[in-house]
Amino acid sequence: LSLIWLCLFRFADYGCMLEIRDVKFFPDGRSVVDTVGVRRFRVLSHGQRDGYNTANIEYLEDKKAEGAEYEDLVRIHDSVYDQAVSWFTCLKDNMKAQILNHFGPMPGKEREPQSNPSGPAWYWWLLAVLPLENRAQLAILAMTSLKDRLIAIRRVLIFVTRKRPR
Repeated sequence: LSLIWLCLFRFADYGCMLEIRDVKFFPDGRSVVDTVGVRRFRVLSHGQRDGYNTANIEYLEDKKAEGAEYEDLVRIHDSVYDQAVSWFTCLKDNMKAQILNHFGPMPGKEREPQSNPSGPAWYWWLLAVLPLENRAQLAILAMTSLKDRLIAIRRVLIFVTRKRPR
């Protein structure tokens, strides 16, 4: 969710359309909105209308890899997925519980990494739970190469794994 909420407070160059799955209202007027990102976009222009922020956007889709490039993509995809599972498995129980309560379990690995125009669901789950600044998340959100995003996340996983106290 941190990827998406950034766009509500200031205009960013990129964002994600949300599907609202559930809303919980509290007696004090607060509410919790459970959402899932469904489609990335780039902001072409923005303004205001009737007091609401508005924007003209174009949707983003990943460039498809083929042939030897596709085989390389699958190898990197599988490797980074395994690295992500290993990282999550090694977290302390209280940290795992917090992540699972807030984001739910990590989606499984898709057989075909390019089946979704924005890439695999497990990747976006991981991006949301990793300790990254909003700027870094937004830069990754904007990438239209799954391979480049996987390489970026691999670097983050290497960093947080080395940083972890033993």
